[in-house]
Amino acid sequence: MKRPGLFPLVYVFIPLILLLSSCGQEKSGMELPLITPLPYGYYTIEEYLQTAEAPAGSYSTFRRLVQEPGLPVEPGKVTGSVRIAMIYPGTERSDYWIRSISSFSARMDELNIPHEVLEFFSRPGSIDQEMQDRQIQEALQADPDYLVFTLDVQRHKDLLERIITLGRPKIILQNITTPLREWRGNQPLLYVGFSHRIGTLSSLAPEFLRRVGPEGSYGLLYFTKGFVSEQRGDTFVQYMEENSSLKLQAAFYTDGQYDKARAATEQIIEEYPDIDFIYACSTNIALAAVEVLKERGLKDRVLVNGWGGGSAELESLALGELDFTVMRMNDDNGVAMAEAVRLDLLGRPEEVPALYSGDFQLVTQDTGREERDAFMERAFRYSGIHE
Repeated sequence: MKRPGLFPLVYVFIPLILLLSSCGQEKSGMELPLITPLPYGYYTIEEYLQTAEAPAGSYSTFRRLVQEPGLPVEPGKVTGSVRIAMIYPGTERSDYWIRSISSFSARMDELNIPHEVLEFFSRPGSIDQEMQDRQIQEALQADPDYLVFTLDVQRHKDLLERIITLGRPKIILQNITTPLREWRGNQPLLYVGFSHRIGTLSSLAPEFLRRVGPEGSYGLLYFTKGFVSEQRGDTFVQYMEENSSLKLQAAFYTDGQYDKARAATEQIIEEYPDIDFIYACSTNIALAAVEVLKERGLKDRVLVNGWGGGSAELESLALGELDFTVMRMNDDNGVAMAEAVRLDLLGRPEEVPALYSGDFQLVTQDTGREERDAFMERAFRYSGIHE
C-alpha cells in the first residue's frame, strides 16, 4: 500500500494531555460520580443508532459479517501490506487484549489482506502514562494506516481528536462502544468492544440480586478513574440503589492492579466483616479479591464476580473460586476490526456502522461443561481455546 509522507512535526507537537488521575484509595463516604449524563457526553448504543450518522441497516448487516466466515478479498483489490498499530493496556491477567490481536490477525489472513501489526503494551490507566505517551508517538512515527487504541482517560481525547481531524491514520477505538457526542460528523472509523453497561445490567447486577436478595451490604473494587469504572462500577451502584436496599460500604480505585486490589479487599474485610459480596470491575481485581478471601477463610460466604470471562476467570470458576462472570464472546471484537479495515480498504467505509458491541453470556460454577465448552468454542474461535 502506498503511504503518504510522514507528519513527524505535526505529531511531535500534538499536546498530550497529562491530567494525572489519583491512584489513591477512596472508600465509604466518598461522593460517587453519577452515570447520567455519560462522561464527555457519550451516546448510548441505542441513541447512536437513531442518529443520522448511523447508516441505515449497516449495524445489523455488519453484525452478520462478524458472525459469518470471512470472504477473501479478490487478488489485486488490496495492494501492498496494511500497517496497523495497536496500543493496549494489556499487561494484566485478562487475555482479552492478546486474543484481540490474535483474532484480528487470523481474520485478516482469512480475508487475504497482507498486514503488519505493531504491538504496544502498558499497564492500564495513569500508572504508565509516560510510557503510553511514548508509545503513541512511536506508533505515529511509523506512519500506520490504522491506529487501534482505547479511551479510558481524559488526557487522550484531545490527541485522538486531532488525529481524526488529520485523517491519517484511521482510528479504531477499542473497549468503548459509546460514541462521543462532540465528535458528531467526524467519528473514528469504529468503536468496538463489549458494552460495559450492558454486561453489568444484563448479567452481573441481576445475578447478585438474585443470590443475595434485596438486603445486605457489599464492597466495590473499581478499575482506574475513567470510562470503564463509570460504566461498570457506577452503573452497578445505580442499579442496586434503584432495585434493592443493598448498602455500598466501601469502594476503592485499584488501577486494575493486583496488589492494590488485594490491599483494598483486606481493608474492606477488616472494616466490614459481615459484607455479602465484593463487586469487581476487572479480571485482575476479581482474582486478587478471591485470593484474600481464601486466605481469610471467607470465600464460601462472600461472593465475588469476574468481568470478561477470559481464560484466567474460567479456570477460577472451574476451581470453585469465582462465583460467576459475564463472558464476552471475545474474538468478535478482533473480527469486527478486521471487517472494518476490509470495507475501508475496498472504498466502502459507509458500510462500517461506526460501532460494534459483541455478545455476552453469564457463566457460573453451575454452568455445565458442555455449555461452557460451547461458549468457549464461539468466544475463542480464532484465538484458540487452549491458548
